Amino acid sequence: MVQVAIVEDDFVTQELLRGYLRRYGTEYKETFEIFVFYDGQEIIKNYRPVFDIILLDVKMESMDGFTTAKHIRAIDNDVIMIFITNMGQYAIKGYEVDALSYLLKPVPYFAFSQEIKRSLQRLQKRKINRLIISNEYGVVRLDPMDILYIERDRHRVSVHTGTHTYSMVGTIKEIQKKLDGDHFFRCNSGYIVNMFHVTGIQDNFALVENHKLQISRPKKKAFLKTLTDYFGRIAQ
Repeated sequence: MVQVAIVEDDFVTQELLRGYLRRYGTEYKETFEIFVFYDGQEIIKNYRPVFDIILLDVKMESMDGFTTAKHIRAIDNDVIMIFITNMGQYAIKGYEVDALSYLLKPVPYFAFSQEIKRSLQRLQKRKINRLIISNEYGVVRLDPMDILYIERDRHRVSVHTGTHTYSMVGTIKEIQKKLDGDHFFRCNSGYIVNMFHVTGIQDNFALVENHKLQISRPKKKAFLKTLTDYFGRIAQ
């Protein structure tokens, strides 16, 4: 199911876009879950990175589309944005927030369907599942390739990237189920390592950037084989 947010303060345009999504879903057997927001402030309040596509009106009274988009981009780098505008000269500003494109009002169905098709193709190309981290500070969506390693600490799990550490309540087993087993390996009971970031092996430790993560003796042989196989594949 594709999660789509419509941010539009004009009721007629809201209903038009909602109807277009239903029509597209019927024609191409696609399922959309549609959320409607009446202005930019409404969507950015307690924003969570759960949407796949945002259809965003440029001119709104309380907060314009570009300001809204900047707030969203500070939290969510992945969501696809399509601006809805009645003035073509605004389109160039969309590049500042990595908008996919823009649609001119009144929005014709053919142009709309082409942009939705393009958006779905882009979503399809993202074969890496995003990892959703939810803790007391909010929600973050991570690209697994940015993760160095994951660490268990009693009843909490810490996800380490090159720039941040995200801690949350949970088990390391729950996180492991969400990750692509192809390049993540649980080297002992307390660590899951991203093979992409392993720079070497020293005794019974995996070197991950400037970190030394212990490899348990029973898993060392399997770890070395997995590491060799992984780098063999990406070198092809």
